[in-house]
Amino acid sequence: MKRKNWLNGFFLSLLLSAGLSQTGIGNAVASEQTADSEDSVLESEATEAIKNATYVGGDTCAQCHEQEHEDWTGSYHDLAMQPATDETVLGDFNDTRFDYFGITSEFYKRNDTFYVKTDGPDGRLTEYPIAYTFGVYPLQQYLIEFPGGRLQALNIVWDTRTAEEGGQKWFHLYPDEKITADDELHWTGLYQNWNYMCADCHSTNLQKNYQLKSDTFDTTWSEIDVSCEACHGPGSEHLRWAKNDELKASIPNQGFPVSFDEREDVAWTINPEIGIAERNKPRTTQKEIETCATCHSRRSTAHPGARPGDPLLDHFQVSLLDDPQLYHADGQVNGEVYVYGSFVQSKMYQAGVTCTDCHQPHSLKLRADGDQVCAQCHLPSKFDTESHHMHEPGSEGASCRNCHMPAKTFMGNDSRRDHSFRVPRPDLSASIGVPNVCTDCHNDKSNEWAAKILSDKFGEPDQTHYAYGLAAGRMGSPHAEALLSRLILDKTQPEIVRATAATMLPDYLSQQSAQVLQMVAQSDEPLLGLGLSSAAERIPTQYRPIFTVPLLYDDSRITRGLAAQSMVGLPLNQYPEEVRTRYETGLDDFVHSNLFNADRPGSLTNLANFYARQGLTTGAEEYYQKAIVKAPHYLPAHVNLAELYRNQGDEVRARQVLTEALGRVRETAVVQHALGLSYVRDKQMDKALEHLALAAQSPNSPARYIYVYGVALDSIGQSEQALSVLEKGLASYPGSVEILSALVSINTKLGNSEKVRIYQQQMGRQ
Repeated sequence: MKRKNWLNGFFLSLLLSAGLSQTGIGNAVASEQTADSEDSVLESEATEAIKNATYVGGDTCAQCHEQEHEDWTGSYHDLAMQPATDETVLGDFNDTRFDYFGITSEFYKRNDTFYVKTDGPDGRLTEYPIAYTFGVYPLQQYLIEFPGGRLQALNIVWDTRTAEEGGQKWFHLYPDEKITADDELHWTGLYQNWNYMCADCHSTNLQKNYQLKSDTFDTTWSEIDVSCEACHGPGSEHLRWAKNDELKASIPNQGFPVSFDEREDVAWTINPEIGIAERNKPRTTQKEIETCATCHSRRSTAHPGARPGDPLLDHFQVSLLDDPQLYHADGQVNGEVYVYGSFVQSKMYQAGVTCTDCHQPHSLKLRADGDQVCAQCHLPSKFDTESHHMHEPGSEGASCRNCHMPAKTFMGNDSRRDHSFRVPRPDLSASIGVPNVCTDCHNDKSNEWAAKILSDKFGEPDQTHYAYGLAAGRMGSPHAEALLSRLILDKTQPEIVRATAATMLPDYLSQQSAQVLQMVAQSDEPLLGLGLSSAAERIPTQYRPIFTVPLLYDDSRITRGLAAQSMVGLPLNQYPEEVRTRYETGLDDFVHSNLFNADRPGSLTNLANFYARQGLTTGAEEYYQKAIVKAPHYLPAHVNLAELYRNQGDEVRARQVLTEALGRVRETAVVQHALGLSYVRDKQMDKALEHLALAAQSPNSPARYIYVYGVALDSIGQSEQALSVLEKGLASYPGSVEILSALVSINTKLGNSEKVRIYQQQMGRQ
């Protein structure tokens, strides 16, 4: 069951009380599914046995599946994590030294154990035995055991490439920034912790097992590497199936939780008119892609116990495209996002391509060398020609991958390709500032130069690209609401893009956008529900239930939990009993998810927020303080704790928390802005302006901070300075409604009618 309908009058009354017109909004949730098709028949004994199957180990699988085991042996999955031995350690531990900002680390071996002497959590040089190797190419990391069951990843790593490629040397993951023991990025700190950051994608049947009370881990695995059952699921029922011919007809999927049959009887045939292969039948499931995505995606584990075949969003909260540090506005890779979020944007995904159409499932190698893997589906006589790629045949510029899968280097030497398979768009670089491969190579040329060459060759580019909508949403453009709404409603666009638009649209809520968000709340598309639920807290409380109640019926535990937590503190007595039951279930999922991840300051802060919304200030304060102790650099814990004190009327204590945060957090703009507002409330404008200015002038400060600083200057009579600040801000955020409205208001007051006309025109420009 996806959504539940309730009496129209109930939701219409909520709409009217919220001040939103009911015109055109329609039913608040999907049509009543009176027949929910919920079979009361118990699942078969065989299916239940598969659910309870146990892990048997890859060596058992190898007894029958020799070729698959041979292909897997030596693969990156096989070598993902290993005990540190002479055979597995690739780094130079022959009494070598590595200097990093004056800290000299030593690597050596004594008896059968490998050691590093380096700066520990107190900054002092300390000897540590190497417990495990982590990864194999193009770099190898080393894991060190700490008390409390922790494993920490040393951030001095070994470059395993050949010397000719620039490898066979030690290097630091942060070569240009001095990372000391008190830094959040230090190897002994939170972000280099194996148990949370890395473990469940490098081993099989990994169970984190964190205990909040003792602040310890009891992390376990069935196999140290990524073995057969990591992808196929536990194999005990498959063994039973294999050994008993009489059972074979009664045990589904040969005893596995999932059957990867999406490529069975599938043929790709080249369409000679367009030169591209077409699938003979559509892909109707996500089994293979979502199984790969459990590791090959930017996500966090919300609920443990995932097995192959489980819906991705039952266990993992995947990142959408809204974070500029992860994705550019057009969806290109910016940070480490691990393929899935890029691939589901692609036309190849829409056409039915799966991971193993290009990659061997066991060896992980490409199915063909170089561009020949592309030639499986893209006719070389049409695409591998100078008339198409406009470069000398055989050159770097003639390579399919270099134009359509640009690479970016992470972790110092790990070059990874963008899997969105996009067409270069230098025109978007010119208009919204995203990168493009043309001028990345031809860096002495302009974006306009590259755009003209492409338009002369292939015609004018598509002006409805989703980049325009996502960029408008990020920039606070006057037209963001219309562009984002149009994007959400356009089902020809990738679901992850439309879901990202749904995370932005609540910032532009009106009668029109409410209708669109209502459709999102009713949608059966998993990522759209995730997008809206993750942004629900930004919807004003008086009409938040209109959009969150339907999400309590979503198929995804994560979406239901996010929707429920956004409703904490709202009056529930007006809701039907079933809604209240759904709410409690979703809230239980949310709380358990954050307790599972209570080794992270974000989860502790979520729990604190949960208490704060209920007025349970003691519990809220306790969890905020736990988050700050665990991660003094974690910004939201400081800001939210200060807000807790402010809401109690203790402005002095709130400022004390914020002032302490300035010496701890990396990005101080949020803290400076909060301090400025605190002093505004106390009518200490000199101090307020000092902090508001620092917030507004900080790199990458949002338009909101610039707007607030400008308005504050104007409020004390410094209108000309306010205009200067706002005009500079407009250069960084062209089209920002807040900045433009302030410019119109101040110029109107000063009688600058021509400037008023110009800014009003910009606000109305399409």
